[in-house]
Amino acid sequence: MQVNTSLPGTDTVRAVFPEFLILRHIYNRNWLSVMLKKIAIVGSVGLPARYGGWETLVDHLTSNLAGQYEFTVFCSAKKYEEKLSSYNGAKLEYINLDANGVQSIPYDVISMLKASRFANVIVVLGVSGCIFLPLIKLITKKKIIVNIDGLEWRRAKWSNFAKWFLKKSEAAAVRAADVVVVDNQAIQSYVQSQYGRTGVLIAYGADHAHGRSFATDAAQKYAFAGERYAFKVCRIEPENNIDIILECFAMYPGMDLVMIGNWSNSAYGIVLREKYAHLPNLYLLDPIYDPEILNQIRSNCHIYIHGHSAGGTNPSLVEAMYLGLPIAYFDCDFNRFTTHGAGLPFADAAGLKVILETSDDEQLKAIGVQMKSLAEKFYTWDRIANQYAQLF
Repeated sequence: MQVNTSLPGTDTVRAVFPEFLILRHIYNRNWLSVMLKKIAIVGSVGLPARYGGWETLVDHLTSNLAGQYEFTVFCSAKKYEEKLSSYNGAKLEYINLDANGVQSIPYDVISMLKASRFANVIVVLGVSGCIFLPLIKLITKKKIIVNIDGLEWRRAKWSNFAKWFLKKSEAAAVRAADVVVVDNQAIQSYVQSQYGRTGVLIAYGADHAHGRSFATDAAQKYAFAGERYAFKVCRIEPENNIDIILECFAMYPGMDLVMIGNWSNSAYGIVLREKYAHLPNLYLLDPIYDPEILNQIRSNCHIYIHGHSAGGTNPSLVEAMYLGLPIAYFDCDFNRFTTHGAGLPFADAAGLKVILETSDDEQLKAIGVQMKSLAEKFYTWDRIANQYAQLF
């Protein structure tokens, strides 16, 4: 049989009709857009990540799962002078409200309503606006995943009314969401016993944290560089047990303590710094926003002190684990689950003082190695992103 070779092949079409390539690119791109599930993320300050744990989570979800889903991230217009249209391949949509405080309630509600128009799946981070979630579920059948965070209503900083409101929001979130995400086994047990629901356990990643040696300028600036010092970075709040840690180091001048936090934001912080700042082994520093400098200080501590008693799996703790730091932690369910019981627990200033006095270098080194191993197994962003992808 004679084959007609006079018909133009694909190469000929490309040569004669360059528009063919453009049309094919547009077709493929639009077809891919139709095929990808649309995921909206609500409740964070936004991208690029500059603030806290939620933003870091959103950053790594959108980067690790780029190309697999079509992401839209809602952002607080009040926090970004430069308003990018996209980041990590995710579309950014701005709401002219703060993502924190009282404004977080309408911020979340407006974001959820906007997301319900286009998204296949809505991921809500935190429960601030979830008191209205049952009403939103009446007008949309879209899948809603809520990460309820760390039992926010328990925090001492809130007024009685705020605690009541947050507890009501939590209850509404757990009962109305299609999927409830928890970041710690203690919260998973709480959700089961309190509401009869099984929360999906997904923690946080930490492999964005990398150890750093002191640069020359930082070593010259900070007198504690090159010395043995304990380290802690956190919000200066009662549930982080700042008073216990400072009391311990006031009794134990044999080691320096470097603590970085927002000391001036509350009466609690102001009073504590005034009480202890005169001690020569205490360095009570204001927030350091340069991540490189912060990481240099954190990476070179002799022991990491974690005083948090609320909030579930804390990002700063898993980061310290990934850096292979030996960790002394306040003895509570959250911290025991996060560290798999591998650290050094304390319940009061005297207990922490005993740890500092009796822990030798070999013991601390072994704890650091164990922390690193646990973090590499449980707290990598690839693992976390894949767990969210299974929910999507």
